Amino acid sequence: MTAKELRQKNTQELYSLLEQQCAKLFKLRLQKGSDQLNTTHMLGDTKRLIARIRTLIAQSSRAAI
Repeated sequence: MTAKELRQKNTQELYSLLEQQCAKLFKLRLQKGSDQLNTTHMLGDTKRLIARIRTLIAQSSRAAI
């Protein structure tokens, strides 16, 4: 998901997407720990997406003030 697509979502949608991505990251970490994860690049991609979402949430909260 690109930053442009994320900017089109409202804050509530960003929070729900953040929850989904955090759960996905948790599952990926469990898979990596038990040597079941073949696509290790997914860890970094998910972390980057979480950071993008958190940044947009922070920007929208600052803009509302």
